[in-house]
Amino acid sequence: MPDKFIPPDTASRLASLFEALSDPTRVRIIGALMDGEVGVGELVARLGLTKSAVSHQLRGLRDKRIIRARKRGRNVFVSLDDDHIVELFQRGLDHVRHG
Repeated sequence: MPDKFIPPDTASRLASLFEALSDPTRVRIIGALMDGEVGVGELVARLGLTKSAVSHQLRGLRDKRIIRARKRGRNVFVSLDDDHIVELFQRGLDHVRHG
């Protein structure tokens, strides 16, 4: 039977991921990115927040490898980093909606 204990470094990284998902603004940003890449300006408009507030949250999500960003000219576009994030977020959303 395989060992089910999570090594301390892995537990710390996983806790850090869930910590990043513990803020409602970051959750709203992730939700806005579920269908694909979005420009930062569009995120600001959709969320009704200041550019500074959105940029601050995006920086934290980028640091945790939840999102990635790319520049095109003066515009910055963000998207979810990989399918694991999409699946994790969707399962969490399903759990909350289920009751």
